[in-house]
Amino acid sequence: MTTQGVEITVGNSSMSKVFTDTSTDGQWSGNVLTDSIAGQSLGILIPNATLTYAQAGYNSGGMAYRIQNAQTLQVSARGFGVLNGQYCMSESGIGPVRVSPNDILTVYPIPASAGAASNVLAWVETTKGTELMQTLGADDGAAVALTTAINNQTLGDAFFNSVLRSVKVQVQDGHSLTQVQIVDEMGGIVMTIQGGFRGASTGSRSNQYNLDASGIGIRIGKGWSLKVVCKSDE
Repeated sequence: MTTQGVEITVGNSSMSKVFTDTSTDGQWSGNVLTDSIAGQSLGILIPNATLTYAQAGYNSGGMAYRIQNAQTLQVSARGFGVLNGQYCMSESGIGPVRVSPNDILTVYPIPASAGAASNVLAWVETTKGTELMQTLGADDGAAVALTTAINNQTLGDAFFNSVLRSVKVQVQDGHSLTQVQIVDEMGGIVMTIQGGFRGASTGSRSNQYNLDASGIGIRIGKGWSLKVVCKSDE
C-alpha cells in the first residue's frame, strides 16, 4: 500500500494546533494524526476546546478527514482536504465542535490514478446518516458506481429506504467531474447533477470539491446506485 504525508490545522479565533501523520492510502484504520510538537492526539492535547475551523492538506490524489470519538465512534466533524499549498480559510469552517478527551483526527487519503482514469471520494448524507463513498480507477467518460469506503456497499444497499439529502464529491487533483447520476434498479436515471473543476483548474469554484449538492429529497430504493462521470484531460 502507498502512503503520503498529511497535515491538519485546527483552531478557533484565539488559538490553533497542527496535527500530522504519514497515512496509508485507502483506509481509515491507523491514520490517526498527532500534534507536531508533543505527539499527542486531539482529545488529549486540547480537551474541551471549541474548534471552528480545520485546514486539511495532502500530498497527491485526494483526502477525507473526520473528528471522531475513539470510544463511541461518533463523528463530530467531517470534510475534504486540499492539495498542499491550496488552503483557503473561507472554506475551512466547521462546527463549532467541542473536543472530547477521546476525540481523534483521522484521515482517508487516496492516491492519484494514472492515465485516463480518476480516483473519487464523496460524502453522501441521507436520513440514515453520512458515509464516505469512493471509486478507484474510473475510466474517462464512463458512469461508474460509488461504493462505501468501509464495506463496499452501493447506495441502495447502504441507504435503502432513506432519503438522500446531499452529495459532496472530490475527484483527484487535475481531473474534473462531468456529472453525478442517481440510478434506479432498472438502470433509469432518476437525477443528473452536473459537476466541474476544483483546485488550480480553470473555472474552479473550490479547492475542496468538484460538486457540493444539497437540498436533495430522493427516497432511495433497493438496487439503486450513485454514479460519477469524470474526465482526466482538462
